[in-house]
Amino acid sequence: MQNSDVTNLRALRPANLDLAKPLRAGGFIVTLFGDVVAPRGGDVWIGNIIAFCAPFGISETLIRTAMSRLVSAGQIAGLRQGRRSYYRLTDAARQEYAQAGTRIYGDARARHWRLVFCPAGDAAALCGSDTLAGHVALNDEIALGPDDARVPEGLCAFTGPAQGSEAALRAMAQKLWNLEDLAQEYAGFLDLAAQINALMPLTGAEALEARVLIVHAFRQIALRDPRLPLAALPSDWAGLRAREIFAQTYLALSAEADSHVAAAFEGAEGPLQSHTPAGEARYALLRESLSE
Repeated sequence: MQNSDVTNLRALRPANLDLAKPLRAGGFIVTLFGDVVAPRGGDVWIGNIIAFCAPFGISETLIRTAMSRLVSAGQIAGLRQGRRSYYRLTDAARQEYAQAGTRIYGDARARHWRLVFCPAGDAAALCGSDTLAGHVALNDEIALGPDDARVPEGLCAFTGPAQGSEAALRAMAQKLWNLEDLAQEYAGFLDLAAQINALMPLTGAEALEARVLIVHAFRQIALRDPRLPLAALPSDWAGLRAREIFAQTYLALSAEADSHVAAAFEGAEGPLQSHTPAGEARYALLRESLSE
């Protein structure tokens, strides 16, 4: 691959990625942990984080600031071994990313609706948090959203299929959820993915950089997608195409990306593994999403 191609890859800056700020750098580092470290179940040397982020314009100072904030927030924990510092996701953060990973890599779009009763009258606040992600408040005590497997503690829910024509369902969805802005963001992701695919084949470090970049961009949109039943979505919903392209691109990059992880990334107990059962399970989710 030509050096100009590497420059093009590292210069990609979709509108929803601002990596110049410490908090944004923190989000990018969390994506790196979730994509590279979490499936391998351990920790990673901070020198690898610094080297990986440098081509994206994230300086060592920004990285250390972001790491300090992530430690304070309880998302990562540090380990000192000799003169080297290693970091891992905390148990709580690993569990959170595992739950998010199902939506990022697998989706499993909802087939039913869920009404949630919020007895404290804080439906709007809960809908604005991870507690009821994808839901909207119909009033102070009732929220509506897709049927997720877990009902938050302290709340009760009623689930079932929607009644009515597709036209009525789509009209309701357009009124309650901001699908137009979400569709524009998915279109931006598709543009990013097209730029990356135009640079293929990518090898080694560039394949890993491209993979983490598309995960970071897709993650920010997918986790805010309410995952509405297909009958409620526009017929040309960009999210479906974006998910397909994400899965295809991720799988196409992964052989080279994983080989580079094993060759270049170190944990406290030695080099990180190329393949793990958790990583294979992730690939299975992606392949399954392509077959649906």
